[in-house]
Amino acid sequence: MTAERVNPPELSPPTGFSHAVVATGARIVFLAGQTALDADGKVTGSTLPEQFEQALTNLLTALRAAGGTPADLARVTVYATDVAAYRTHAAELGGVWRRLAGRDYPAMAVVEVVRLWDVQALVELDGFAVLP
Repeated sequence: MTAERVNPPELSPPTGFSHAVVATGARIVFLAGQTALDADGKVTGSTLPEQFEQALTNLLTALRAAGGTPADLARVTVYATDVAAYRTHAAELGGVWRRLAGRDYPAMAVVEVVRLWDVQALVELDGFAVLP
């Protein structure tokens, strides 16, 4: 895949995301929403950063199983049950992202939701990737 991150100077400088990603490749991988479930189907972690790390790990595990890498991510949506808490932990969550996925940021959005499928889940990530 080739991915061109587009961040027009007319827009506010992006932090931890890209305004647009122009992706070309041969395969598109749609990634289902991932929460902090472990292999036994139980939510792990009691804090937002702990759950974010597990949810991102799960998303990247699915991506790798499909033959992709974090740099192939074109779009990720984060569903959080508390956006204020997400903003409070933004620096820590960004550190988790960089450690696990690097600095090739996809186009992203954070959306507050009333609750997620798993009642204990605080965050869910889904997205799609374009593979060569």
